[in-house]
Amino acid sequence: MTEAIQKTLRDSAAMRWTALTLLAFAMFCSYIFMDILSPIKDLMQETRDWDSTAFGTMQGSEVFLNVFVFFLIFAGIILDKMGVRFTAILSAAVMLVGAVIKWYAVTESFMGSGLETWFTNNLNYIPIFDELGVSPFYQGMPASAKFAACGFMIFGCGCEMAGITVSRGIVKWFKGREMALAMGSEMALARLGVATCMIFSPFFAKLGGSVSVSRSVAFGVVLMCIALIMTIVYFFMDKKLDSQTGEAEEKDDPFRIKDLGQILTSSGFWLVALLCVLYYSAIFPFQKYAVNMLQCNLTLTAPAADSYWATESVTIVQYVIMLVVAAAGFASNFQKKKSRQYGLLAFSILALITYCYMGYMRQSAESIFAVFPLLAVLITPILGSYVDHKGKAASMLILGSLLLIACHLTFAFILPMFKGNAVGGIVIAYATILVLGSSFSLVPASLWPSVPKLVDAKVIGSAYALIFWIQNIGLWLFPLLIGKVLDATNPGVTDPTKFDYTAPLVMLACLGVAALLLGFVLKAVDKKKGIGLEEPNIK
Repeated sequence: MTEAIQKTLRDSAAMRWTALTLLAFAMFCSYIFMDILSPIKDLMQETRDWDSTAFGTMQGSEVFLNVFVFFLIFAGIILDKMGVRFTAILSAAVMLVGAVIKWYAVTESFMGSGLETWFTNNLNYIPIFDELGVSPFYQGMPASAKFAACGFMIFGCGCEMAGITVSRGIVKWFKGREMALAMGSEMALARLGVATCMIFSPFFAKLGGSVSVSRSVAFGVVLMCIALIMTIVYFFMDKKLDSQTGEAEEKDDPFRIKDLGQILTSSGFWLVALLCVLYYSAIFPFQKYAVNMLQCNLTLTAPAADSYWATESVTIVQYVIMLVVAAAGFASNFQKKKSRQYGLLAFSILALITYCYMGYMRQSAESIFAVFPLLAVLITPILGSYVDHKGKAASMLILGSLLLIACHLTFAFILPMFKGNAVGGIVIAYATILVLGSSFSLVPASLWPSVPKLVDAKVIGSAYALIFWIQNIGLWLFPLLIGKVLDATNPGVTDPTKFDYTAPLVMLACLGVAALLLGFVLKAVDKKKGIGLEEPNIK
């Protein structure tokens, strides 16, 4: 019996981590495609006539079906009925279909086609959705933006399905083993997808000296093809594991309508759900506009055409250095010898300084914002371990909200004061982006582990599904709102690098203020009812 167990794939560290790599890379690719147009918002306006409202409406469409057609709930049901293997392949296939549609929408082939004419003349009025003010389209929206939104909706369905599937897959392969490390590693790799997108989307759009936004999206489509191949490989690995163990495939808890009453009457649930939607709405929608915000608030002078900093190879070098920052910083958390831990940490910091210097020399807003997830990759394991052993989850939520407010207000009022100061502006930008990324780490480390303490264990699966659905409402609404506010406060501005971002940033800071107040309420409720949010998870 012992010999049989030792021969299973799950008992091989190499096979476990191979399975994790396959799943994590699929999420890495999805994170890249999720924001593939974010760093080239200015080019979308110049080449496809997408104003900020069109851009924001298209970006918000990603979660439209999850929110208003309840596909998020259906995804949970599919996972429960069909299992991890089938759902993993289905999610990757759905994401690929949506990605291909979005790619075609921004190609030259779409422009002037009969399909463009159809989208121009149709979908200008959607019954019921227009009356409710939640339509994913509007009269006058560019046809390419409408069609891209359709593809992004489909992609969003697959992406949300992939998220819950990957989590279940990690539990299956790492239960009783290095699960916390596995989940932290998956999250770190997914976050690096954001930085990868920020660096390579503009790179491909401007490759060879000619501008083509479709090349950036095509890059994302290729990655989604690779992700599908990886999920197929995972399918066979997972099936082999089940044949070795003789176990039935582990499936997720379904979303049950009957659980709604118990969940919705829990004050703790509402506090966590509202904190979630407020916090994530101030982060993810901001990512979609962050590069353009930096372009509008920094004095950036393109390097000379014959300079090394203007070459395409420097992009690759900078990306490699970014990977070194992330890998060394993440690995430092798991070293038992202090000398090795501090050595890796110091090496990571030196690599980060080198990366920042290269971003300054390139005078590139997208490479400046790409540092956003790097500090998060470094400190997420530290924060998770702290909550496990020391507690203070509610206090960490309050700290995260304070940092969020400070960062958005810095972008709104302090960064514009350095307009014209080539060095000072970029230093302020780097520091604020790194702090914002670190605040982003506080929420996953403290918010999600708190949910089991606030709701009954019998409805935990349904509670998470409902929280994700509420979160998606914010991820749909705020990209759209930022675009509308940006156009409303910049009448007549046609240069995409001349927008005043003060109003949208203040709006995002207000979300942080609301989250801060709820954090204090949550801490008070915890103290009164003895929920245990400030207590360690491991006792």
